[in-house]
Amino acid sequence: MKKLILYSLTCLSLAVLITGCSSSKGRNSSSKTGIPYADRKSRSNQSGAFAVATQYKRAPGPGLIPIEGGVLVVGGSAIEVPGVEPNIYNYRRQVTVPSFYMDETEVSNTDWLEYLHWIRYNFPEDQEFYYNELPDTLVWRSALSYNEPYVNNYLRHPAYRDYPVVGVSWEQASRYCEWRTSRANEFILREKGILTDYRTLAGNSNGRNNNATAAAAPRPDNPFNTDAYLNGQYNDVGKNAPIDYNTRGGAATTTAGAAVAGNGRNSQIRRTATLEDGVIMQPYRLPTEAEWEYAALGLIGNTEYENINQNKIYPWNGLGVSSAKKKTRGLIQANFKRAPGDYMGVGGSLNDKGDLTVPVIQYAPNDFGLYNMAGNVNEWVNDVYRTGTFTDADAFNPYRGNYFTNKKLEDAQSGKIALDKYGNPIKVAAHSGRKQTWAEKQAHAKMMDSISRSTDPQNPVASTTYQADQRGYRDRQNTILNEEGVTLVNDKSRVYKGGSWNDMAYWLNPATRRFMQQDESSAEVGFRCAMTMLGAPEISTAGKRSFNTPPAKPYRVGKGK
Repeated sequence: MKKLILYSLTCLSLAVLITGCSSSKGRNSSSKTGIPYADRKSRSNQSGAFAVATQYKRAPGPGLIPIEGGVLVVGGSAIEVPGVEPNIYNYRRQVTVPSFYMDETEVSNTDWLEYLHWIRYNFPEDQEFYYNELPDTLVWRSALSYNEPYVNNYLRHPAYRDYPVVGVSWEQASRYCEWRTSRANEFILREKGILTDYRTLAGNSNGRNNNATAAAAPRPDNPFNTDAYLNGQYNDVGKNAPIDYNTRGGAATTTAGAAVAGNGRNSQIRRTATLEDGVIMQPYRLPTEAEWEYAALGLIGNTEYENINQNKIYPWNGLGVSSAKKKTRGLIQANFKRAPGDYMGVGGSLNDKGDLTVPVIQYAPNDFGLYNMAGNVNEWVNDVYRTGTFTDADAFNPYRGNYFTNKKLEDAQSGKIALDKYGNPIKVAAHSGRKQTWAEKQAHAKMMDSISRSTDPQNPVASTTYQADQRGYRDRQNTILNEEGVTLVNDKSRVYKGGSWNDMAYWLNPATRRFMQQDESSAEVGFRCAMTMLGAPEISTAGKRSFNTPPAKPYRVGKGK
């Protein structure tokens, strides 16, 4: 009888445990410790509990389109054109490009004017900042062409508001990406109420003065910066900011921007958002050369069950540059120069509808939904130029141009990062290829502080840096020389691709590549941004075969029902 009772109790215990494990309802809990995750409903388990973003859903940032990655033969679409120098810059090699996001269009004049407006509004006295971000409109000027109207009007006149911005260097484009990252993240956080919302900042909520609420969460001296915010150096917490469950004796562990929302029993200490919350977007950046070529070619429209049924030499199907569809038959599918001196066709029947550039949304998009991936303007990519990049680079996510940096610390003990006068983190060369011990980290910070205070010009600052950049490793010497015998390729040579309004059809091929110095600009070069996609590479599972794998079910503590 005792054995029977013991057996019954054991079975009952197992039933409770199994029921708890199999239930997908109720509070999510750790599958390894059984401790419930913190959420708004579990008040008895809030103090010191671990919060998990169980409702996270990824989505592209403003202006971006998801690009499902895959295998690409870089240089595989390259063609030889009679009378054109063979394309020695491409190496056919199979690589894999991870899924990512890409701008639907090139960055337009209006987009850049928004950037300039923000600078003038936030730093009205800083003429140097504004001047440095002005595009070089003199790129339109030519000794034997009457282009002066474009010098004065192309950037600013409403007639060109939707045309691609040009005269922008690689360096300016990269700074624009950094600015766009912080502006887009700030907008998301304020719209969600994680930061003080815009209406409250303006001191006006539903037509009523709300200055007292705005004063409760003052804006810092510098504009919002994503990195500084994530490091707890932006003093602003909105009414919908995440609840801080990690409190001891009522004191918030997130000291930067700690705030109390609600009143009485419903009062909650809130904190700044973190990467773990899933609301901060990845940085906007220039696409890598492999990403750009993959996105431009758009072979996803010609693929079925991993079989590519038709290759491409342009972002559209077919061997020619004109449309074969009945309604648009014979129309040129991109903005380029058809022949020397022929930029737009015959009057009364203009073919490509453009003399110089055209609006960023024109012609048909490619199979990824991207506009003007051939013609209109060439586009900067992130890579440093070398002829042998795709011979040397890794087969997964190939890229040349890594220059590893760290955020400079203002206080090594607290982890506070140093910011420049615009609120951006100050970057310094990386000094280690691995995680340092705490003692090593403090010792290095003390050494760097000593060096920065020293006036000795012989201080060995270079010896404190760590550099594993591919530009110095397996980097074959280039032999492209100018008339004086000086190499034209160096560490500031950046790739641009895609062909422009002033190029022949040969350069519309996504495999072609050229280079220019990163501080130079042209009337034929613009850019678009990209963003890294996190998580699973598959974008949509609709209509696709897959294994029926149930989601992981968290362990629950409690009575089985």
